[in-house]
Amino acid sequence: MSWQAYVDTNLVGSGKIARAAIIGLAGGVWASSPGYTLSADEQKAIIAGFANTDAVVTSGVRLAGQKFFVLRVVDHSIYGKKQADGCVIVKTKQAVLVAEYQSPIQAPEATVVVEALADYLISVGY
Repeated sequence: MSWQAYVDTNLVGSGKIARAAIIGLAGGVWASSPGYTLSADEQKAIIAGFANTDAVVTSGVRLAGQKFFVLRVVDHSIYGKKQADGCVIVKTKQAVLVAEYQSPIQAPEATVVVEALADYLISVGY
């Protein structure tokens, strides 16, 4: 399966995720929803957020120009909120899954989708 298929089928195709991207820990976008562009600075900040959790909680995270307040960081996951919408960001061995959900979808509905894909990718070495 291609990286784009993971975004289109597993994430957005679930009906729980509005837009998503997969970025490499070494940099670069592997796949993304049409029109969903994470700048190089946003990508670096996302990856750095896993190393410096206090900073990401304090400053929040920007995704495609939109700022999300970070509610919590747990292990390999960052959870954010922007009004009624939110984001789930999960780090695997080689990549980071970035997913946004929109109201009326709630965080637990989106989280299970993103974390299930992350667990699968980790199990196969990614």
